[in-house]
Amino acid sequence: MILPARHTFLLVGGNAAVALLVSIVPNLLPMWYATVGISLLALLVDLLLAVTEAPPQAERFVPHSLPLGVKRSVRLRLHNAGKRPLSLQVFDHFPLEVSTTGFPMSLQLTVGAFAEPLYEVTANERGKLVFPCVQVRILSPLQLWWHDLKLPVVSEVKVYPNFAAVAQYALLATDNHLSHLGIMKKRRRGEGQDFHQLREYREGDSLRQIDWKATSRVNKVISREYQDERDQEIIFMLDCGHRMMAKDDALSHFDHTLNAILLLTYVALRQGDAVGLGSFAGASRWLPAHKGQHNVQHMLNALYDLQPTPQAPDYAQAATELLVRQKKRALVVLLTNLRDEDLDDLLPALHLLRKRHLVLLASMREQALDQAAIAPVNNREDALRTAAVQHYLQRREATLERVRAAGIHCLDVPPPELSVNLVNHYLDIKRSGSL
Repeated sequence: MILPARHTFLLVGGNAAVALLVSIVPNLLPMWYATVGISLLALLVDLLLAVTEAPPQAERFVPHSLPLGVKRSVRLRLHNAGKRPLSLQVFDHFPLEVSTTGFPMSLQLTVGAFAEPLYEVTANERGKLVFPCVQVRILSPLQLWWHDLKLPVVSEVKVYPNFAAVAQYALLATDNHLSHLGIMKKRRRGEGQDFHQLREYREGDSLRQIDWKATSRVNKVISREYQDERDQEIIFMLDCGHRMMAKDDALSHFDHTLNAILLLTYVALRQGDAVGLGSFAGASRWLPAHKGQHNVQHMLNALYDLQPTPQAPDYAQAATELLVRQKKRALVVLLTNLRDEDLDDLLPALHLLRKRHLVLLASMREQALDQAAIAPVNNREDALRTAAVQHYLQRREATLERVRAAGIHCLDVPPPELSVNLVNHYLDIKRSGSL
C-alpha cells in the first residue's frame, strides 16, 4: 500500500498557492504549468523508487511460552539490505489476547545496519497465540510517499498459567525459607511413616524408636528416624463449569485454581508423590498420575489452553469416571466454586469417592462477600445488604459443615489464598498419615 507523506501535502499546498497567485496575475500561468509538471514528475519518480527498492528484513524473538498476566520482552530485528538509509515506522501485529504499548516505533536505519527495538507484552488469556506479521512503513527517497508493507514473520506462543509461584517456591526451597511463601513445612523427627535412617539417640526420642539390635552392635543407643510416606498419588478433579468464570481481580477463579494446581504439583512431586488430573463440566481431560519433576511440564501442557465453559458441573458423573480411571487409593482434590444449592448433587459424589479415596474439597469464596460483610453500616440499605451477606455466609458455612461431617476435608478460601492453603493442607495430610 502506498500512502502520501507530509511532504506530498506541502507540495500540493504549494501548487495551490501558485494557482491562487496566477488567478491574480494571469501572466504567471506558464510558471504554474511548470510547477505542476515538476511536482507530478517528482511524485511519479518517487513512487517508482519506493515500490522497487528492497524492503528491510525482519525477525521476531519472542519466548516460546508466556505466563499469564506477567510482562515479558519481545525483540524485533530489522536489517537494511538496501542501498540507501531508511526512515521507518514499525508496528508488530500482536494477538488480541495480548496487551502492549509503544507502537508505532520510529527508526532510522543506515545502509547495512541492524536495529533491534524491544517492547513488553502482557498475556491476558491462556492458550496458543499467533503473532502474524510485522508491519513497516518506509519513507520514500524524496519523502513524498510511505510504502506500507506487511512482512510475514509468524511466531506461535503458548500462554501458560502463571508459573512464577513455582519458580519462587523452588528458590525458597533451595534457601530453606519456605515460610516466606506462607507454606509451613514442619518436620516431626521420627514420627513419619516410612523408615529414613538410623542415627544416635537424641533427647526427646521415644523408646519405641530405639533399634536394639543396632544398639547392641555398636554399643551406643541408636534410634530409627522416619519420614513422611512417599509414592502416594494426588489426583486433581478440576471443575470447568460456569461458576469458575467469576472474577474478583485480574484473574478469574479458574486461573487462580490453575495456579494452585501448578504449585501443589511441584510440591507433591518434590515429596516423591505422583500427580494426575481430570477435568469435567466442559473439556474432559485426563492425565494419569506420574512421578518426577518433568511432570510439571506435562501438567502445564495439559492445562495451558483449558478454559471454563457455560456448562453446569455434573459431580456424580465426574466421580464415577474418576473411580473407573483411578484404581489405586489417592488424595482426590476437588476444586470448584461451591454454592449451598449444589450440595444435593455434590454430597453423593463425595460419598462415592470417599469409599476408595481420601477426598479434599477446595472451594473458592468470592472476595466481594468478605468485603461486604465488614463494610460500615450507615443507612437502612447498608443494613439490609450486610444482613443478606451474613445470612448467605451462614448458609454456606452450614453447607461446608455438612460436608465435613461426612468425613471430607474442606477448604473455603478467597481465590488469591488458595495456592498456599492447598499446599499447607496437603502437607498436613502427609504428616498425619491418613492417606
